[in-house]
Amino acid sequence: MGLTNQSTGSSVLGHILHIERSSSDQKIIALAGNPNVGKSTVFNSLTGMRQHTGNWPGKTVSIAHGSFSHKGADFILVDIPGTYSLMANSAEEEVACDFICFGDPDAVIVVSDATCLERNLNLVMQTLEVTCNVVVCVNLIDEARRKKINIDLEKLSHRLGVPVAGTNARSGKGLDKLMDEVWTVTHEKTSCTPLRIQYHEAVESAVSLLEPALTSVLKNRLNARWVALKLLEGEKNLLESINSYLGYDLPAREEVSDSYQKAREILQHAGISSELFRDIIVSGIVRKAEEICRGVVTFEKPDYNKRDHRIDGILTSRIYGIPIMIVLLGVIFWITITGANYPSSLLADGLFWVEDQLTALFVSIEAPAWLHGLLVTGMYRTLAWVVSVMLPPMAIFFPLFTLLEDLGYLPRVAFNLDNFFKKACAHGKQALTMCMGFGCNAAGVVGCRIIDSPRERLIAIITNNFVPCNGRFPTLIAIITMFFAGMLAGPAQTIISTLILTGVIVLGVVMTLLISRILSKTVLKGLPSSFTLELPPYRKPQVGRIIVRSLLDRTLFVLGRAVAVAAPAGLIIWGMANIHVGGLSLLSHCAGFLDPFARLIGMDGYILMAFILGFPANEIVIPLIIMSYMATGSMMEFDSLSQLRELLVTNGWTWLTAMCVMLFSLMHWPCSTTCLTIKKETQSWKWTLISFLVPTVTGILVCFIVASFARLLGLA
Repeated sequence: MGLTNQSTGSSVLGHILHIERSSSDQKIIALAGNPNVGKSTVFNSLTGMRQHTGNWPGKTVSIAHGSFSHKGADFILVDIPGTYSLMANSAEEEVACDFICFGDPDAVIVVSDATCLERNLNLVMQTLEVTCNVVVCVNLIDEARRKKINIDLEKLSHRLGVPVAGTNARSGKGLDKLMDEVWTVTHEKTSCTPLRIQYHEAVESAVSLLEPALTSVLKNRLNARWVALKLLEGEKNLLESINSYLGYDLPAREEVSDSYQKAREILQHAGISSELFRDIIVSGIVRKAEEICRGVVTFEKPDYNKRDHRIDGILTSRIYGIPIMIVLLGVIFWITITGANYPSSLLADGLFWVEDQLTALFVSIEAPAWLHGLLVTGMYRTLAWVVSVMLPPMAIFFPLFTLLEDLGYLPRVAFNLDNFFKKACAHGKQALTMCMGFGCNAAGVVGCRIIDSPRERLIAIITNNFVPCNGRFPTLIAIITMFFAGMLAGPAQTIISTLILTGVIVLGVVMTLLISRILSKTVLKGLPSSFTLELPPYRKPQVGRIIVRSLLDRTLFVLGRAVAVAAPAGLIIWGMANIHVGGLSLLSHCAGFLDPFARLIGMDGYILMAFILGFPANEIVIPLIIMSYMATGSMMEFDSLSQLRELLVTNGWTWLTAMCVMLFSLMHWPCSTTCLTIKKETQSWKWTLISFLVPTVTGILVCFIVASFARLLGLA
């Protein structure tokens, strides 16, 4: 099974990076920056959109664009993926580089972190080599001041040769100044004179020889000096991009080829190989960044980040890092389980009261029984169960998880798990994509773009489903509470439920590592690649914004999708339960067909059928199981989980059934949305099928082994 551009998702670069303008006067502005500098927050503040933000690297994994107006002019702001360099290797970083070079932006805003300006200036100076229409946004300026870091923005602008604006995008401070500078760069005739770095003498001689030939071919469509530097560096991807986007086949141009050979001779005479050439360029940029910062940045308190280092010494230690991570996960689950019980009960009471009113309405208008059964018993009761069970846990879990994002804890999770993933021959960044999978596995699959290696990216995509998404949490919580903590009451029940749920999640992580290891030794052989992970500073979260963002962007979105799927699924189950063939309902026929196989893995035909019909959304599995168990397809009004447990036990459930349902819920096929996302990301039906089969086969094997041992030992 070979790796291709299509199978690894690299074909995302194959399309033309073109943004439609609504008018010829509208200006396109690229928004660039290192990961985790508040770039998406700047984007949201300027456009009024809700691009998801968080305090960890790699949040933007695709190009997003929105519009804003300033001084009567219209702008399109394009949020490109975060990158540390334009010397990029990953697919997302290539997109960032290609858009700046070939997306025809009228200007580029480069967002920098005021608390670590020197490191961020590397990207600023590389961007200045590509275009002179640059505005530098020094973000998080308030945080820098709190840490007693002072930046002379005027002097920085003078040294860089381009406008500089200090901002605090979270509060909106400085954004007017930023928009003023963008308007000036795009509308006034005054041209900037950006900083030009002087490299090694032999490098400058070689570039000077190649630059005129490139200028005659490129005709100012791309900075010839920058192209010369990249060609002499041995950047083959740039040649492909220039040919793809601009239509120039540079190696085929005689003047370019001759000049290139002469330039290479100069470098060879000086003993400079392509690798050394790259090192010279990087060193030159780093030295210039250091020089600029020495002149514009002053530290009143040199040990300003000492507190963060002390905290990291505990949270990322070899001894305490993993236990603290598990405890934090357990605390989140404990708060979720404890807080969701009462709202779920209230919602159930309210929604089933509405059902009584609907029934009374249908009786009063003398509606046919089948219509009442179809709409109220089949559809409405399914929706009522989904909403009452799903909404409270999600409304609590998502804000808590987002709180960890904003605090900056998720990169510490990746740091703690990096060694485990390395032993599994996978990538440490896979820990971040796993965290995204807690919200939605489809989002986790898209997030795999932050992994540079195509092989490791595929491993992350295939194994992402072993982490339960939000749609599976209510199922797991309900089963644990009914069958494994039901004999307890009060705080003890919640604590036991929390411990078991945390154990299930840890099992999912262990299975991710195990399957990653197996894949890396079989169909996706290779060694783990190293990577540099930025640990962002700890930041005070904005609780109000977290709650609103979590409810609107995550909770209601996911709930809406579940409701849209649950309604037709409820209709199908009711219809199958009420259409009889040969004395048995279609539902019974289907369940009977699946039952022999389902019994082998500790379940029954109705449960397996519910998982199959739940392919569009995992959220509806339990409601479908309940409906299937009702003789007429109707659903009882459950005042408590104890009544639901009674229904399940009456239909043959034991602790083993509950255990196998939990394990299969953790390890089975991705939902339809995730499958479509995998197809889009890999551009391959083969890898989509593998991503479907790997967790499914794993779940079947695990359930079969557990059920067989339990029966063999006489435990079931």
